[in-house]
Amino acid sequence: MSLFKNKTLLITGGTGSFGNAVLNRFLKTNIGEIRVLSRDEKKQDDMRHEFQLKMPEVADKIKFFIGDVRDLASVKNVMHDVDYVFHAAALKQVPSCEFFPIEAVKTNVIGTENVLTAAIEAGVKNVVCLSTDKAAYPVNAMGTSKAMMEKVIVAKSRTVKPEKTKISCTRYGNVLCSRGSVVPLWIEQIKSGNPITITEPSMTRFIMSLDEAVDLVLFAFENSTSGDILVQKAPACTIEVLAKAVTELFEPGNEIKVIGIRHGEKMYETLLTNEECANAIDMGDFYRVPCDKRDLNYDKYFKEGDIERNTLTEFNSSNTELLNVEQVKEKLLSLSYIREELAKWEQEKNKKL
Repeated sequence: MSLFKNKTLLITGGTGSFGNAVLNRFLKTNIGEIRVLSRDEKKQDDMRHEFQLKMPEVADKIKFFIGDVRDLASVKNVMHDVDYVFHAAALKQVPSCEFFPIEAVKTNVIGTENVLTAAIEAGVKNVVCLSTDKAAYPVNAMGTSKAMMEKVIVAKSRTVKPEKTKISCTRYGNVLCSRGSVVPLWIEQIKSGNPITITEPSMTRFIMSLDEAVDLVLFAFENSTSGDILVQKAPACTIEVLAKAVTELFEPGNEIKVIGIRHGEKMYETLLTNEECANAIDMGDFYRVPCDKRDLNYDKYFKEGDIERNTLTEFNSSNTELLNVEQVKEKLLSLSYIREELAKWEQEKNKKL
């Protein structure tokens, strides 16, 4: 963590699951200060008390700012003396964005523009923005707003020299047990003695842990070029396999009930489009999609073509590595949230005996 020694990091939307994961990872390092910008004072208060109890010796490194990325003034207010930014603030619930698409635009598109404008003006060295697999071939309002967010990021990166402010973007799939994840809902349904509800058994989704999401952001932070989109080579599974893994861990034989696809859902998600694959660079566990550096003076590029094309085609949750039930159970058990919930559930069952 030498890159972060005595530095100030700002996390927008920092009271969410990603912000918590970053704080758990960074607080005990030699980082100077972590600023949390969010609009929810209750979540900030909960987080403040949690880390005062959990890490009292370093909790004073966290500074809380109430504000909204939709409001440029409130973003500028927190940006002074910041070295690095992780931009995680977003509206990300697919059904709610379907019903309130303009709200998704305000937060995901205009909010990102505000964060980048403020960061450039304040001389922030490095900004990493968090996107989603739903931004590739989007069919819903959430994915469409995130796709526009990515366009804003790439366009904004062209307006500033990278040695002044480097701007990059990470795109990843479903994060297990994060805010909005279906797994905590299923656990509650099992504990209540109800069937767990799934939308479509054969639907596939990329799966990763919060720690892996943080790893991707750190990889982008260190290895990206300004304007890049970074993607992790994540495995996937069907919703049925994920549901079976959860029931086998918590209550083998628990009923699984199919309720049908919700508003705006896709059968599979895409992390790299076919078009992006033409230029994607394989970096081991990650793909890097460099931005197109050409400007609007197309004439000078008219005779310049690129006959070399990456042989990779669309990278999606149906053609990546598909995990089986045992592999998903192993991945779930690697998460502290699942281990804690299992321990609580065992205690509850023992009390009833």
